[in-house]
Formats: sequence, structure tokens, C-alpha cells
Amino acid sequence: MIQAGIVGATGYTGVELLRLLSGHPEVEVIAVSSDSEAGQPVADVHPHLRAGVDLAYIPHQQLYETECEVVFFAAPNGTAMQQVPALLEQGRRVIDLAADFRLRDPQVWESHYQMPHACPELLEEAVYGLPELNRAQVSQARLVANPGCYPTAVILGLLPLLESAAVDLDHLVADAKSGISGAGRQASTPLLMSEAMENFRAYGVHRHRHGPEIAQALGQAAGGTVQLTFTPHVAPMIRGILATLYAWTELSGEAIQELYEQRYDAEPFVDVMPPESLPQTKNVRGSNVCRIALHPGEGKPLIVLSAIDNLIKGAAGQAIQNMNLMFGLSEQAGLPQIALPA
Repeated sequence: MIQAGIVGATGYTGVELLRLLSGHPEVEVIAVSSDSEAGQPVADVHPHLRAGVDLAYIPHQQLYETECEVVFFAAPNGTAMQQVPALLEQGRRVIDLAADFRLRDPQVWESHYQMPHACPELLEEAVYGLPELNRAQVSQARLVANPGCYPTAVILGLLPLLESAAVDLDHLVADAKSGISGAGRQASTPLLMSEAMENFRAYGVHRHRHGPEIAQALGQAAGGTVQLTFTPHVAPMIRGILATLYAWTELSGEAIQELYEQRYDAEPFVDVMPPESLPQTKNVRGSNVCRIALHPGEGKPLIVLSAIDNLIKGAAGQAIQNMNLMFGLSEQAGLPQIALPA
């Protein structure tokens, strides 16, 4: 059994990670940390885990001293980079669900996260953990940067087009909507039910932190620079992301459908739906699946719809997918493939 620890296992992604790992056939979670909840049984803080998790929270520093073979960071940005060098030196493997190792350029990191990077020498080594893009590298990695939720939906939606060089790289548009859980488990006025329900709003226009992350990965796929207009929105729902993507291509509708079906044919967690289908967030809820549908139009941009559960394929599930690859396990181990019914 692989012994795992989770740093910051009190937020939505950390708790989902713990829930999924508690049913993983090859993993034993031996430590979960939270400085604010240290000493409290996990089941007291999160009663839905009573039947499957018999652990108490310990301080972060105490977790670093355990015998964990893999350490997941589900903590705020800036946490992992303080501890990763020492953990790697000890022979541990690390998967960071925050943004500390997603960007290659430390200056770009600092401009978007308003803090200097604590270990910029590791940015080139860290593997961007989108398995559908970097599977071989992930399988050899000791440090994986788990992608953000918006980037996962956008990149998977555009990846086949970019790899085929069949798209105008100067005019890509991503219009994405997320449930409020994407903002984390925190007390904040915009996240209050009376503020978020029956409301729909854009935010981070032209300056969202995921923008450079998406552009970096799309550039890798395209082999060059891409120009992407990305606008995120908060939708009045708990979880899920629907990304509506616009791209200009000369390919026919039939050729585009074939391109996507062939590219994702062997991918266990990407579902290319029949032409002009309408994927919904409720149809991926609780699963590690990204559902994609294509809507071509003569003389008009191709519209790609990409739906994921932001807490699973956009975070915890993808982290487990990466861990499975890193340890040579079945990529699907411990991951649900069927969405919740409602």
C-alpha cells in the first residue's frame, strides 16, 4: 500500500481528495494536516467521512515528519513551495493542487501571485499534471503541478485542434462558468448564499490567475504562442465548470468530430459526445470525466463545449490520476467514472 498524506485537508478539494483516497485499493492515507483543526477527529469536522476515515488532524509540520511516500498539498498558494525542496530531498513524491509549480517563469508567478517564488529552481522540473497532455512525463515525475479547474476544461476542449495545427492561434476565446466551490471554503461576502444565488457575474476579466497557465499549456500543445481571451464567471451552483470555447478553423464538421474522437479514443476520462450535443455540469458531477461536444458552423467559429466537475477532474480526481501514473498503478484506480444522478 502507498502511504499518503494530505496537507490542508479541510477545504473542498482536500476533503474530496481524502474521500476518494479512502476508497482507493492501493493507498492508505496515514496523515492529514490542518493547523486550525489540529487535534480534531476528521469525522467531527466533516461528518460525511465518519464511515471511511479514522484519523485526526495534525499540524502541518508534524505531517512532514511522517513516513508518507506521497504528499498532496491542498493548501493555499505559497504553502507547498516552502516545503517541497525538503520533501524531495527525503525521497518523497509531491503533488501540489495549488498553483506554486504550474508556471515556468518565476517572474510571471510573482506578478500574478504577488509573492516571490521560494524555490524557482524547481519550476523547470515540475511536470504540469494534465495526463492527457503530459502522461509520459507525469509517470516519471517526483513533483507534479496539478492543473487548475478552469485550465483543465479549456485545455482539454482545445487540445486536439492545437495539436493538429488546424486552428487560428491568434483568435481563441474561452468563456467559462464555475460553481462557487471553485473559490474555496472560506467566509467571504461574495460567496454568501444571498449574494451568489440568483446571481451571475464575471470576474478577473483580463487578469485571472489561470490565464497565463492556460496560455502556457496551449502554447506547448501548439508548439508556439497562442492568443487567448479568457473570461471566467461565477454561476449560482455549488460545483461544476462549463467552458464555451470559440476557435476559427477551416476543417469540416465531420473532420473535427473525427479529430476529437481519434485524439481521445484511448483516454479513460474524456468523453467526446455525438455532434452538437449539450454537455451539462450535472452530467459530470462527482466524476473525473470531461465531456466535450462540438458545434461547427459554416463561416462561423467552431464552438466547443467542455464540462467538468471542478472539484474532481478539476482538482482531487486529477491529482489521484497523476498519483496513479507516478506509482505505476492503473490510471483509473480509485476514481469514479459514473456521474452522480442529481
